[in-house]
Amino acid sequence: MNTESPVSRRAALCGIVVALAVPSGLVTACSSSGSSGTGSTPTQGGSTPTGSSGGTKLVALADVPEGGGAVVDGPGGTKIVVARLSATEVKAYDATCPHQGTTVGEPSGGTITCPSHGSQFGASDGKVKKGPATSGLRAVGVRVDGDQVVLT
Repeated sequence: MNTESPVSRRAALCGIVVALAVPSGLVTACSSSGSSGTGSTPTQGGSTPTGSSGGTKLVALADVPEGGGAVVDGPGGTKIVVARLSATEVKAYDATCPHQGTTVGEPSGGTITCPSHGSQFGASDGKVKKGPATSGLRAVGVRVDGDQVVLT
């Protein structure tokens, strides 16, 4: 009988996010409490597009409607929800609903909704707007790089 406990989906995703985030100082993105312990939240998004400077491409900016968003494939088979707040500002979150692990839907009208139980999250901050979820979506660092949304 195997007595080792399997790695949870959340732990595996956090390992991926940490591996990608360490160079940019976003290690706190995987905090299970939703806080970094310093009172700050990792920032993401860009006020202006930048030149091509690298980063893992997630989605073409043109494929993310302004005021809406998209659920895209992330590294390691993860799902990431990208919200486009303005012409050049995007935010991204782990697309796994913290309530029971369902993949959330695309943002619409400033809200990201879980199709399973109706939890709603703010597209601009990932915070719970309506339960049953009791914690918000985990931020994923992204920026606009030319015509692409890329991981930071």
